[in-house]
Amino acid sequence: MAELQINIPEIRNNIKKLNLYLKKNNIKWSLITKVFSGDKEFLKLILTPDIIKDIHSVGDSRLSSLKNLKEVNKDLITIYIKPPAHAYIDEVVKYADISLNSSFKTIQALNEAARKQNKIHKVIVMIELGELREGVNRDQLTEFYEKTFNLSNIEVVGLGSNLGCMYGIEPTYDKLLQLSLYKEIIELKHGSKLELLSGGSSITLPLIERRIVPPEINHFRIGESAFFGTSPLENTKFLDLCTDTFNFYPSIIELEEKGIVPDGVIGDASIGHSADFEDGDLGKTTFKAILDFGLLDVDHEGLSSDDKNLKFVGITSDMTVVDIGDNKDENGKKKYNVGDSLCLKPSYIAVARLLNSKFIDKKFIKK
Repeated sequence: MAELQINIPEIRNNIKKLNLYLKKNNIKWSLITKVFSGDKEFLKLILTPDIIKDIHSVGDSRLSSLKNLKEVNKDLITIYIKPPAHAYIDEVVKYADISLNSSFKTIQALNEAARKQNKIHKVIVMIELGELREGVNRDQLTEFYEKTFNLSNIEVVGLGSNLGCMYGIEPTYDKLLQLSLYKEIIELKHGSKLELLSGGSSITLPLIERRIVPPEINHFRIGESAFFGTSPLENTKFLDLCTDTFNFYPSIIELEEKGIVPDGVIGDASIGHSADFEDGDLGKTTFKAILDFGLLDVDHEGLSSDDKNLKFVGITSDMTVVDIGDNKDENGKKKYNVGDSLCLKPSYIAVARLLNSKFIDKKFIKK
């Protein structure tokens, strides 16, 4: 069976390095674990006392994951990182200490749930800065905050924004400065200080190094850089973090020399993706390997290989076909056999999908 290997020591080292780096820059941060979908074994291996002591909170976008976080460590500060659905308001208050919000009606419901549970629920009010995802429109922020500020069981602990997630709007200095100015306006108007200005994520990390993050931005929400060692701003390694943290090993279940171009009338019955063909491919052959994963597990576009001769051919629900050329190494010897495993590098989204597939084995490398 195809296997996803997870390098726990390197992930832990990444988190420790981020702890030191962000602390040096006077920034608190939340470790966002949504890529792991609340896997308890992973959470126990990662969230040890030496790791979590310098982390402000741990966040996720699924309530079942937050529940697992609390079961692993009841003292963790948890943060729900998307606006809550009304059907799950009670559970949000129960399992999340903080939630990101952009709807006053939702915050009213959170207030009522918190009152019933005899709790104070903390919220970060999200502001729309151009990404057109969640966020209060800027011209409505003052009124929105004032109504929220007066709720009995709600504590507004900060303002935040989300950039780079949907349309890829970059977190430029001007965007982050806008967020800082809104914090200043709110504090002057209401005479109270906001603890957090949450304007950063993995995509924002390189801006710290360039000294173009306003000093008022004091909270980041980071997942990808901690687990993959990269920043999606330029899709490159960040500082000296490790990028060799996940490897995907599908097995070769068939390996034969076959034609490059299919034989017959090509219709619309394909349920997966398939490669294009060149005019000169007709009549030619190549070695093709069938791998034991498919679209139900992960999309091939999230996978890459160091083998430059390996090319994607097609994918169905449970199998993937790759072209491996003449199947010879640099010494002219046979490179792959049936039963061998290929090493593929999965992207952030690919790992999330693989971890959610019940057909993929997961192996935690602990040393």
